[in-house]
Amino acid sequence: MDKRSSTPKVVTKKHLARVERERRQTRIILGVAIGGLVVVAFLLIFGYLQMNVFSKQEAVAVVNGEKITSGQWQERVRLERVSLYNQLNQYQYFQQALGMDTSQQQQQIQASLNAPETLGQNVLDTMIDEVLVRQEAKKRGLTVSSVDVDKSIQEAYGFVPGGTPTPTTAPTEFPSPTLSAKQMTMYPPTLTPTVAPTLTPEATLTPDSSVTATAIGTTAPPTPTAVPPLPTASPTPYTLQGFQSQFKTTLDKFKTYGISEQTLRSVYEVQLLRTKLLDDQEKDVPTTETQVLARHILVDTEAEAKNIENLLSQGQDFAELAKKYSKDTGSGQNGGELGWAPPSSYVTEFADAVSKQKIGEIGQPVKTQFGYHIIQVVARADLPLSADQIQQKKQTAFSDWLKTIHDSAKINIYDVWKTRVPTEPVLNSQGQ
Repeated sequence: MDKRSSTPKVVTKKHLARVERERRQTRIILGVAIGGLVVVAFLLIFGYLQMNVFSKQEAVAVVNGEKITSGQWQERVRLERVSLYNQLNQYQYFQQALGMDTSQQQQQIQASLNAPETLGQNVLDTMIDEVLVRQEAKKRGLTVSSVDVDKSIQEAYGFVPGGTPTPTTAPTEFPSPTLSAKQMTMYPPTLTPTVAPTLTPEATLTPDSSVTATAIGTTAPPTPTAVPPLPTASPTPYTLQGFQSQFKTTLDKFKTYGISEQTLRSVYEVQLLRTKLLDDQEKDVPTTETQVLARHILVDTEAEAKNIENLLSQGQDFAELAKKYSKDTGSGQNGGELGWAPPSSYVTEFADAVSKQKIGEIGQPVKTQFGYHIIQVVARADLPLSADQIQQKKQTAFSDWLKTIHDSAKINIYDVWKTRVPTEPVLNSQGQ
């Protein structure tokens, strides 16, 4: 028997210290490795959350303390892109199937789709206005229920419960004021209007661009259009089941684009609130307006205008001179007659003249950007406005209000949105 094999090894302190040191090093290396893996995992998870959760909650704008998040805005940009592709598809159909030249409209839509920052800015501006609309509606106690939104969506899809659309009210006609005997001598009886005056000349006349202002006051912005069904959708039967099936198809398609039903419904909701605000303003919109019945002769130079004055002073007929000399052929062929209209519908210089001249008076020549006008005011009266005129005034009042409220609101916009503008979806000519 080998005695050496049974002899226990002598473990020195130096050996124990080395073993302990190696164990500590192993633990440190293992800890560093595990820590590294944890850090990498954390960074990956944080990156995912930052991209898909945190960044979407960041504000791209704050309106009177109310936040518009990046996620909300991005969905609306995608929704706008879908809407533009729908319009593009329709214009292409009009051109291919009906032979209409819609190339200009198609180019404009393509330009919008190819300018993501401009598109993103437009959508953000729209959403800021929508927040202001919601805030004002809340102040006035105006609300929209989910049932109201459902009904609006159904109408947009052409579904009307019972299968019969709501009948529209025929416009009301208003008689024109009766002219005096003196006024009738200035105004040809055959041209006396028989219906309510409008902001433009009578339908039988050629619109007179030489006196009608191209932009009077503040033009109301167009009401945002709710996104219609995808262009590939089939016509909706007038049944609830048919509507629900088509709407579900649309929602499923929108989900693939990152657009939720909530976002789609919010567009319809704000449209309804906008309409309620417009209706609420109706009590502040006048139903009558001072309007004038005038006629004019338009010439190019002051010398020509003076010549017309001399001829009129000699007793020559205004209507005949208008037919002969007025370069405004639309009114000239009707004796210079412009019809009943509010002064505000004319360019500034012309409007001032018809507002101040005495009835029957032929004023001094008025110079505008179109030339020199010899003007005669035949009559002036407070007349009822038509339904269309009242609606236009409501739109203008709403636009003016929105601009005022926008200018006074506390609005902060954060440029981070410029790096996050979606450039999808990209659809083909079939909207897919």
